Order: sequence, then structure tokens, then C-alpha cells
Amino acid sequence: MERLKILVVDDESRMRKLVKDFLVRKDFSVIEAEDGEQAVDIFFKEKNITLIILDVMMPKMDGWQVVKTIREYSQVPIIMLTAKGEERDELQGFDLGVDEYISKPFSPKILVARVEAILRRSRQAKSDVIEVGGITFDKSAHMVTIDGKSVDLSYKEFELLGYFLENQGLALSREKILNNVWNYDYFGDARTIDTHVKKLRSKMGDKGEYIKTIWGMGYKFEVDA
Repeated sequence: MERLKILVVDDESRMRKLVKDFLVRKDFSVIEAEDGEQAVDIFFKEKNITLIILDVMMPKMDGWQVVKTIREYSQVPIIMLTAKGEERDELQGFDLGVDEYISKPFSPKILVARVEAILRRSRQAKSDVIEVGGITFDKSAHMVTIDGKSVDLSYKEFELLGYFLENQGLALSREKILNNVWNYDYFGDARTIDTHVKKLRSKMGDKGEYIKTIWGMGYKFEVDA
């Protein structure tokens, strides 16, 4: 079986080597880029890159520009690395379509665990049936059951629950949810999300607690261990 290919982008060769060494040990194939321009060139040349690990502060083209460019053509999972821990940077990353956000310094083992978790979710997202925490979500049959009992959801509630399930553990901004669930750039009031989440939680009963509110940003679907 062909190894999954990961693009590691950082202008520090030491950092690239550190990340690469840990990923290779987990049997990933790693391609390196030392700046944003090179990263974009490699991404469009290679075509089959599974995930991108991307530094923010780089010469020629910074990480934000790389994300904007790639997101015009691809939804490949992207993990952003940054030395900054400021909330506004994190929010900017999520708004642009970043899947995960890790501040330097970080544990390489934690980074690899995040990579594996995102790729698991990515594979699960392509499955028609998702089962988690007593919830069974059948996309093709358009059915949801909770603890074996059928739950009657509106079309948008069903789509919203599916999006949460496909992105378990990821912080999702209201804008990102709107753009993915409503399938277009929504220029109205983002509070429409809050209304749908409230109804969805109510219909899910106790399982509604899996939808966590991230104040000032959006939501995260997380099943309590």
C-alpha cells in the first residue's frame, strides 16, 4: 500500500527535520518546502498530498497566503504551526479553512497524534455511515438514530449534524459552518447557526451535550470519554 504523503512547510530546516523524522517513523512519506511559494508549487505539482503542515511566518509567501491559495482549489487538511499563541491568529486560521492549529514549541508526538486524528476523521467523512457515542448517522439513507431510536431532523439539521460528525474534535467557526453546510458565502446573520444548533441539541437529548460551544467563535463536536 502506498504511504500517505505529507507536505511539511517551514523556513527552519531544523524544524522540518524534526517533524519529518517523527512522521517517517509512523510510515508517512514526507515532502519538504522551505517557503510559501515553494509549498504552493509542490502542492499543485504533486496532486496527491494527503495533509499539509504549514508554518505561518515564512519568506516570499506567508502561511496565510498559502492557505488562501490552496483553499481556492482543495480542501486538503491543513495544520498550522506558529510561534504566536494569540487568539486572533487562531481565529484567522480557522476562518481561512485551517483544520488544526498548533503553537510552537510543541511536542512532535502530539503533532503526529493530531495528524493521525485528522486523517482518521477525513477517512470517516468519506464513509456513508458514522457511528459515535450512541449516534448512528447514515448519510445515504438520510437517517439518524440515537441509542437505537430514530430522530426526526430537518434537512439543515441533518446536514449540520453530519458536518459536526465529520469534523469531530475540531473547533469550527460559525463562518466555516455556514460556508460548508449552507454551501455558499453567507452574508446574513451568523446567529442562524446558533438557532439550528439549539434545535439540534434539543432533538438529540442528552447527546446534545456533545456539541460544545466555543465562546466568541463557534462550536466543536466532542464525545466525552
